[in-house]
Amino acid sequence: MQVKMSLMAAAAIAAVSGMAMAQDVQVVKIGSVAPMSGPQAHYGKDNENGVKMAVDDLNKQNIVIAGKKIKWEMASEDDAADPKQGTAAAQKLCDAKVNGVVGHLNSGSTIPASKVYNDCGIPHVTGAATNPDLTKPGYKTTFRIIANDNSLGAGLAYYAADALKLKKVAIIDDRTAYGQGVADIFEKTAKAKGMQVVDRQFTTDKSTDFMAILTAIKAKAPDGIFFGGMDAQGGPMLRQMEQLGMSNVKYFGGDGICTQKLPELAAGAKTTVNVVCADGGSSIQKMPGGLEWKKRYDATFPNQFQLYSPYTYDAAMLLADAMKRANSTDPKVYTPKLIESNYKGVTSVIQFEPNGELKNPTITLSVYKDGKKTPLN
Repeated sequence: MQVKMSLMAAAAIAAVSGMAMAQDVQVVKIGSVAPMSGPQAHYGKDNENGVKMAVDDLNKQNIVIAGKKIKWEMASEDDAADPKQGTAAAQKLCDAKVNGVVGHLNSGSTIPASKVYNDCGIPHVTGAATNPDLTKPGYKTTFRIIANDNSLGAGLAYYAADALKLKKVAIIDDRTAYGQGVADIFEKTAKAKGMQVVDRQFTTDKSTDFMAILTAIKAKAPDGIFFGGMDAQGGPMLRQMEQLGMSNVKYFGGDGICTQKLPELAAGAKTTVNVVCADGGSSIQKMPGGLEWKKRYDATFPNQFQLYSPYTYDAAMLLADAMKRANSTDPKVYTPKLIESNYKGVTSVIQFEPNGELKNPTITLSVYKDGKKTPLN
């Protein structure tokens, strides 16, 4: 009888212990926001994949914060590259009380969303939105881990003037916060370098017919065209330049066009060989952990890599690093630790300026050889 009672007591203790252990697991949700639908969905999927990889890696580490084992989860939202949907997605993540957010991709949706995150006290880290206006409000919840348009637009203008010795350029932008912003920087720098801007035209981020714009530009005989926009427009534009016989005109663009998919979107147009584009960071080959990380990415997500996933991976890991250093998953507690980051990521060693901009950002210029994106530096 005594043995039976002892066994029952042991079972009860084990059950209580098991319940305690179960209660000591805390779910931490990392939001991911990007265009998962529409013409930029290939970017969005790539961004989401980066966050997924980070969440999987974090769960393998059996991280304990404030005495609780953390179960990491991703909460994905689609902003369709639209400012209104961007703020709606941000509010949805705030209402869900996620612990941090990676996103957004487009400056046009990131800038208005940043106020939503500030108001609800949740930090967000973008590895894609490049308009300098993002950090101007001084929100303590906004962080960028990629070079901004000041670096991208200026770097391309310097290359056009100094390396290619171009004299006359035309500019087209898609009127988004990103496209217009990077085009403005290119124009300002081009003029400072003594280049003549012979025309400035604009389109939209939904357009696919650029014949009228390109015909007007062709009449002014520029040596190069800068396009502020995304590859979904850049590809068809290159194809139409070929149709108009503009095969000797250089074509410049920021990270929006600087994707693996650009030659496909240009339907193999020969004008693709005239492209010089800029990414806000090092090439995969020169990132501290780039090549090893890319192998893992390709094994998990074959043929889906575009551009920003190493940055979204680092952004998610950066949030987790700040939580560990603060010993808290509460955004109010760990957000101040983000600005103090010295995180050795896949893309770089991530440290911040007081306004949340990345310290010592780099850019990479690339061209397309045999249909493949190839870094110049």
